[in-house]
Amino acid sequence: MSDMQSHYKPLRWLWVALIIVVLDFVSKQWISGHFVLGERLAVLPFFNLTLAHNTGAAFSFLHDAGGWQRWAFTGLAVVVSVALAVWLSRLDASQKLLAIALTLVMAGAVGNMIDRMMLGYVVDFVQIYWNDWYFPAFNVADSAISVGAVFLIVDAFMHPETDK
Repeated sequence: MSDMQSHYKPLRWLWVALIIVVLDFVSKQWISGHFVLGERLAVLPFFNLTLAHNTGAAFSFLHDAGGWQRWAFTGLAVVVSVALAVWLSRLDASQKLLAIALTLVMAGAVGNMIDRMMLGYVVDFVQIYWNDWYFPAFNVADSAISVGAVFLIVDAFMHPETDK
């Protein structure tokens, strides 16, 4: 394999990112069109569909900060997404787990960034609970970020850095 082919192979994962962003967008549009804010539909004894609007970050961090967080989180998502795309473009084609991890995190950041830019908040709709304990509602983009973060940790343990 030539150096150029090896260098650009990881960019094929951008299609995966696009698919995740589209799934995130479509699922948020569907839930927003079929539910009113705060409505819940029990799907399983531990899982609801619900419509929530999050003006903050994970776990509603800074949700009541007055509005500046919309653009701060949007800017952060742009910076992180560009950095991850550059990192992805520099990977060797053999670094598949790392490529998937970066792709998932990037796709999630872009998915939530679209909401923030268009709506001023992120649409969340998946709610996991047990008895009276409720995990904060989340969405496809949040799931992609979480799975990507786990894959990054796994990759770090599988391929610890060596002296270069």
